[in-house]
Amino acid sequence: MLMPHPAVLRALVDRYEAATASEPLDAAGGPGPEARDLEYTLCVSTGTRDVRAALETARRLLAASAPAPAAPAPAGSAATGPGPLAEPAGAAC
Repeated sequence: MLMPHPAVLRALVDRYEAATASEPLDAAGGPGPEARDLEYTLCVSTGTRDVRAALETARRLLAASAPAPAAPAPAGSAATGPGPLAEPAGAAC
């Protein structure tokens, strides 16, 4: 399955949540047109057929793509990262 880029997926979820919170319901009491369009896009993006499953899958994919928290530097260490790379003696470009 193709995996949507996390930034795109995050934007879709955010837009869907905003649309369902602010958009008036249609005459039948269902979601408005923007929310329906976003439901479809979320379902296609996550390979699901139901918006609840799409949101669950999207959140799972987003959690899996979140960067791991950085480990704290050892106590007393002033290192901010690796030093400059040294080229081996006699290395040619």
